[in-house]
Amino acid sequence: MLDVPYATTTEHSETHFDLRKEAEAAGITDTLQQLEQELIGLRPVKSRVRQIASLLLIERIRQRAGLASAPPTLHMSFTGNPGTGKTTVALRMAKILHGLGFVRRGQVISVTRDDLVGQYIGHTAPKTKEILKKAMGGVLFIDEAYYLHRPDNERDYGQEAIEILLQVMENQREDLVVILAGYGERMTSFFASNPGFRSRIAHHIDFPDYAEAELLVIAELMLKERGYRFSAAAREAFERYIALRRTQPFFSNARSIRNAVDRIRLRQADRLVSDLDRMLDVGDLETIDPADVLASRVFSGGADVRSAKP
Repeated sequence: MLDVPYATTTEHSETHFDLRKEAEAAGITDTLQQLEQELIGLRPVKSRVRQIASLLLIERIRQRAGLASAPPTLHMSFTGNPGTGKTTVALRMAKILHGLGFVRRGQVISVTRDDLVGQYIGHTAPKTKEILKKAMGGVLFIDEAYYLHRPDNERDYGQEAIEILLQVMENQREDLVVILAGYGERMTSFFASNPGFRSRIAHHIDFPDYAEAELLVIAELMLKERGYRFSAAAREAFERYIALRRTQPFFSNARSIRNAVDRIRLRQADRLVSDLDRMLDVGDLETIDPADVLASRVFSGGADVRSAKP
């Protein structure tokens, strides 16, 4: 896991360490708790993040103990469908890395192919280098990274961006962490076509889709944050909505649920305002009725393609 050709030791060493205090001082405890609160489910992902945080904490303590120590390889790959929390985990990972001193800044610069690849000769290198300069000292998150590689287009300049990225990932790995993200199958093909990336990545984390029960909890939490709640019948209707929506095109897990909640609020507001002579109470304002859910096109066989990016 420690991909370095040599190790170093420190002359002045400490001999005793309070792990709880060390973790709290670095912000690891709070960050992991925050991640637990922000994301429903995702047990394998949270477990892997905790393992990486533990490795880095022990590595820092080993340095202070004067033991053989070498900077661990920190580049990562996040694979999974949209809306499974990859960006959120990247933000929390950056916070952990910064708290432990493995990056100078706890920032995450999120980019896609368009931010790195130019449209004409001589355009790609400056764009890529400018992004890298901006991200240096922190984390560079490249979403849908496989789009950098388009072998079917002879005039594509993505390979130039790839070569620059690989060089920086190797030569400046102590000052920049790169996280590549995207669909699992496409990322596998991308790594097969670009073995230089795979050899530089120490941590491959797969983000599973949410279960239907988890998506319902996510929806209820979103509503609660906004001061709403399902009636019992509306909750049952939304369970049916989830089951149907998951089978339709462009479903994107929590992202689709967030968009569904926003449209439900629109329908509720429209329903309430449709009768201007009605006197409203707090219960009316905060309650989502079945009609607010069942008006979705999902129940009539229509695919709600607006709710996610293909």
